[in-house]
Amino acid sequence: MRKEKNKKICHFVQPVEQIFLDFCRCSVIMQTMENASETFDRESFLAAFKKIYASTDGVQLFASPARINIIGEHIDYNGGKVFPAAIDRYMYFAIRKRNDTKIIYNDLQFDGTFVFDANEDFAYKKENGYANYLNGILSIIKRRGCKLPCGFEVLISSTVPPAGGISSSSALECGFAYAVSELFGFGISRKDIALIGQQSEHEFMNVNCGIMDQFIIATAKDKTAELLDCATLDYEYVPLVMGDYRFVVMNTKKKRQLADSKYNERRSECEKALAQLKEAALPLPAGAFSNTRYLPNLCALTLEQFAQVSSCIKDQTILRRARHVVSENERVLKAVAALKAGNLKELGELLRQSHASLRDDYEVTGIELDTLADTANAQEGCIGARMTGAGFGGCAIAIVHKDKVDVFIKNVQKIYTDKIGHDAGFFACSPSDGVGTV
Repeated sequence: MRKEKNKKICHFVQPVEQIFLDFCRCSVIMQTMENASETFDRESFLAAFKKIYASTDGVQLFASPARINIIGEHIDYNGGKVFPAAIDRYMYFAIRKRNDTKIIYNDLQFDGTFVFDANEDFAYKKENGYANYLNGILSIIKRRGCKLPCGFEVLISSTVPPAGGISSSSALECGFAYAVSELFGFGISRKDIALIGQQSEHEFMNVNCGIMDQFIIATAKDKTAELLDCATLDYEYVPLVMGDYRFVVMNTKKKRQLADSKYNERRSECEKALAQLKEAALPLPAGAFSNTRYLPNLCALTLEQFAQVSSCIKDQTILRRARHVVSENERVLKAVAALKAGNLKELGELLRQSHASLRDDYEVTGIELDTLADTANAQEGCIGARMTGAGFGGCAIAIVHKDKVDVFIKNVQKIYTDKIGHDAGFFACSPSDGVGTV
């Protein structure tokens, strides 16, 4: 799936967009994919393409995974490290060149056909729905010097569960960018696929997102997680050997109305913490006040260093926010060490600590996520659970013994439904490759 080919390299004519901020990923894709299947049938997919586009001659197939973030929450915009993995749920793309300049989009989970022209200047329009994500990618690719010699036609399908909160918008962006690059021989690197996805979000979709989702989806390798430094984009593949355990994704099915405003509030609080430390003129590590890739770098501090200087932060709320950031960054490093040592139980304990910090110090959980995490952590066979993502709804993850997954889901579902008043969504998953050819 990751076979590389010799390709004509497209030389970008503009500098790569720098990382900005945000865990508040756009969820419009997830909320409408009610017909997503758990399995992919290649022949049925090709038959659907033939029904829409008359034949399958010259069609190419590509896949793009969803992702989870194992640990490292709300620290990307503080210069921290995150630890995501791609998972074995995918978006699929069938794509073929045309003899004219028409661009045609169809999706098996969405009604309607969208038609554009390869020579037009793409602009965001609400009525274009999911096609905006695709046009955003094309606009960035074209702006960076890659010319579309003709049009093409696309069919999209998905095994990503509905409203799963596992970054389907980034899977759509990166999978489409990779498919277009392969189709026309642009030779865009995987790192640049990720950066194009982020730049499209910033400039076309007006979502000031971070780089984690696109980066892991574009660069992931099977049976690994990825330690990504959000300040530098340095990354390391870490073997993700689960043995008899599986990740279970748990979706609160709550709309995150507060996520955007509270995210901006948390970002501001972290900036205040850093400013107060800077004002005190303390002997902090080099880089603590540098804006590497436009990020304030609280994560340049170790937890021990933070403890020595934290008295300079007088506001207790600001202090708690900064403490989460610094401690969470250290938990990421400990999680990597635990996996390298084959210590899944230590990883599970770090997940529990992460949730407690997000609940008590960063205050981004809420009753739904707390109920899922607390209930999961109390189940036999679960070695750790925590919220993941922006918070105030969305998802949690748990590490569960494979023989206990069904009972785990049944028990957590009952307790959650009894307390919250509606059911949650669950599915088990395993690590996978990033974008590639089917």
